[in-house]
Amino acid sequence: MKIWLFLLITSILWGACSNSSSSSNDIVPDVEPEPEIMEGMQVIKGGDLVLGSNESSFRAAERPVMKVHLDYEFYLDVHEVTCGSYRILAKKGKVKDFGECANDDLPLANVTYFDAVLYANAKSVELNYDTAYTYTKATYDTEGHCTNLEGFAFHPEADAFRLPTEAEWVLASSRSWNPKEKSWNSENSEFHAHPVCTAGKDAQGFCDLAGNVKEWVNDWAGTFRDTTVTNYVGAPDGGAVGERVLKGGYYSDRASEINLVSRGDDYTVESSSHAERIGFRLAFGKIPSPTWLDDNGKVQQSIVSPLASAAALKAHTGTYNMILAFRNDISGNLAYINYNDGTLSVTEIEDTLEVYHPDISPDGKHVAFCTRFEGIAGESRLYIRDLNANGSNLVKLDVPSAAIPRWRVVNGDTVIVYVTDAGNNKDETAFTATSTWQVKFANGKFGVPEKLFDGAYHGGISEDNKLAVTGARLLRALFADSGSDITQKSNSAIWYNNEQACNASLAQDGSKRTAFLDFAGETGTAFVGTPYATHERIFIADSNGKLLQSVKSPDGYTFDHSEWATDGERSNIVATLVNINGAHTKIVLANPTDNSILELAEGDELWHPNLWVKKVIKNDSVPKDTFQLNPDSAGIYFVPGTSEIAVKWRYKIDLLWHQYDSLNTVILGSSRALHGVIPSLFDQKFKALNMANSNSMLYCANFIFENYVLPHVSHLKYIVISVDMDIWFNTAPNSFLLNNHRNYPGFAYDEDHNYWKDAIPSKLAEYTRKSPGYSKFEPLLNTMGYEQLEAAGWGEPKVWTDSLWPNRFPNLYYDNFNLLKTIIEECEAREIYVIGVIFPQNPAYKNTGALGFHGIQRSKAPALIKELADLHDEHPNFVLMDENKMGEHDYTDDMAFDCNHLAHEGAIQMTKRLDSLLQTLP
Repeated sequence: MKIWLFLLITSILWGACSNSSSSSNDIVPDVEPEPEIMEGMQVIKGGDLVLGSNESSFRAAERPVMKVHLDYEFYLDVHEVTCGSYRILAKKGKVKDFGECANDDLPLANVTYFDAVLYANAKSVELNYDTAYTYTKATYDTEGHCTNLEGFAFHPEADAFRLPTEAEWVLASSRSWNPKEKSWNSENSEFHAHPVCTAGKDAQGFCDLAGNVKEWVNDWAGTFRDTTVTNYVGAPDGGAVGERVLKGGYYSDRASEINLVSRGDDYTVESSSHAERIGFRLAFGKIPSPTWLDDNGKVQQSIVSPLASAAALKAHTGTYNMILAFRNDISGNLAYINYNDGTLSVTEIEDTLEVYHPDISPDGKHVAFCTRFEGIAGESRLYIRDLNANGSNLVKLDVPSAAIPRWRVVNGDTVIVYVTDAGNNKDETAFTATSTWQVKFANGKFGVPEKLFDGAYHGGISEDNKLAVTGARLLRALFADSGSDITQKSNSAIWYNNEQACNASLAQDGSKRTAFLDFAGETGTAFVGTPYATHERIFIADSNGKLLQSVKSPDGYTFDHSEWATDGERSNIVATLVNINGAHTKIVLANPTDNSILELAEGDELWHPNLWVKKVIKNDSVPKDTFQLNPDSAGIYFVPGTSEIAVKWRYKIDLLWHQYDSLNTVILGSSRALHGVIPSLFDQKFKALNMANSNSMLYCANFIFENYVLPHVSHLKYIVISVDMDIWFNTAPNSFLLNNHRNYPGFAYDEDHNYWKDAIPSKLAEYTRKSPGYSKFEPLLNTMGYEQLEAAGWGEPKVWTDSLWPNRFPNLYYDNFNLLKTIIEECEAREIYVIGVIFPQNPAYKNTGALGFHGIQRSKAPALIKELADLHDEHPNFVLMDENKMGEHDYTDDMAFDCNHLAHEGAIQMTKRLDSLLQTLP
């Protein structure tokens, strides 16, 4: 039925709203050159492989087994990209140079996903191939690493260099997998990388797949299903976290632990992640009929890719509070992108209902839509549903026909305006037989519809009820008589000299401007001063129909489905772009202030975009001399599309601003404390907040302590801090917050105002609560910052770092030791107790030469622990709580998440013991 309807619609539009005069410069030639034998690469024939495992010891993201069939051949690098290969392109200015390698034959490491794809593009350009990745802007950190590519999209159809997919990587590796003999691992590497291929080639002629460094692959990290997928290329997007995939082992992994299943790292792998253990190799070749698998297990052979980041869009709208809704015309479903909720991802609400002209409610919580679109006469149904992944609480308006819904707020009531028929309005008799109505919507229910006036004015009604417009062949206007409104006394007119027009939209910003598309007639040509194609320009008229300006479409495209998007002050236009073949492949934002075009999303066929922007609420009651927070910065501790670590800090600071005056206990430290201490389990006299975080080294904990906890938690009596002595090789520049806090507006704003040490603005907590975040991490607000992990067992006693590092870098260890001592001294001066916790790690480390995950020789550890405990003699406010006890502890396997983190059951035991200790202190 949907296919038949699509063909019918296409034929109608081709005649009525044609874009056939446009041309495209994005079309790939039908005949492409066949790749020659690639130097340094091996050809891989297609075949069958298995991803994932059914063993419970693997992560949930690595289960169950999923069969994959690849029906094409591709090329894969024999070895990882080397420093020398990268340096050649860097010297030519093709890629940014960063870091130094001791040897050109070493694998290039410490690279982000974006570094890798930029190298792939550069190599394609160097050898005169197409590029597999497109983007509009690159962002680099201070070290030269690419941390973001604005407008990023992968094009599997391109014959180009690229990262291999996870399936390709596994297919190549599985045919001759032998980590013990053909890898650099912890048994033979001395904990550093080696020149490529020095561990030997496998039977297929590849080197180091099992280990030298871990390797980026192309995929988003989706979930597996117990099924068979052909030409699998991963998940359609990064979902709530933006997680990528790493494959293979590296020089610090045990050979016995290196496997084909694992697809991550010790922390969530994001596109901007980089570490000395991460490198990559390239593949070459197009992927025919690629298949994506979404989190619901649905196979997709057509995906929608978000292009503009929330930050890029905010530059035009002034806020992160935006949602883009649209119709995916391939599936017929409603889809949306929530720019205020973390990593850009497209959520599609699956349903059998046709969805046209979606419009998001003023509060951003609901979406209205109809079942027939502009220009097509006939009955239409109107529905409202919640704007969430399930599209819950679907409600149908019980009237004979309702089309093109538009939300309004009238005298405090939220209403839907609709028309009885959205067909061709050229015939006067047929048009006057239609009408415009409104109906109240409250508490999930429709009220009683009321007729407003004759005529289907579905382009919108002005806020003052003085003007209504419509455009479905003719641009018609209804305007009120003097002293009246259009529901009482009005007159109608046909604007634009009776020439053909469509997609009329009335701006809701008080300007009464109408945006519309035309058919390259005389009026438009005379105004522009040059010939143009049908729908090549969006025209804007004033409240009297006089043309004010036009916005040109990008070369090779024309516009369709244009609609205003406004917060009541800043107004832009959202529209689709149509290519030479008539496909609506992109959604864009057109800024009438500077005529710029920002690409928002890309897909095979995208229709009827609606961009909701949170309305500006004016407060005229605030005196002009009162300090007012800057809404562009205040409370924005996270920028969508950036790190998972950052979004956790966003919720931690949110909790602090809401709870600071009631707290007396704060937990600081690393992920061991984040997952190991439960504030709600303390006795009620201990008002606790867990301010620990993933990758929060001591320097990071001190940043929070000095700038947020100590100045603002006025009743502070107890600090609980993780003593992660095995990671005391980290320095201040390694600290996430010290190194990156100026990249997040909220932290920079706080610093510029001395972290509000004089006074905390009354609205700061409110601004923070409304700032961008990830819905996945909102539960932190309910757990006072504790993040629960489910038990998976201690596993193998992995040693991630050379245990001899304290011998080689004793200054690093003692820099951290002295920093802890400084924290203790500052607390002592304020009569605050400090409980330093050595969290338990895998008891099997007793059988290794290491204290724990990050090393330290076991023979040296007791003396170092005693030195820590002895700090109590000099500073009685300090107590060392050693729950690891050199492995002789009672935290069982069902209390552990991995070799150095507690699961929830372990956190319960840890918290109860901490509570007992606190009870003994004054």
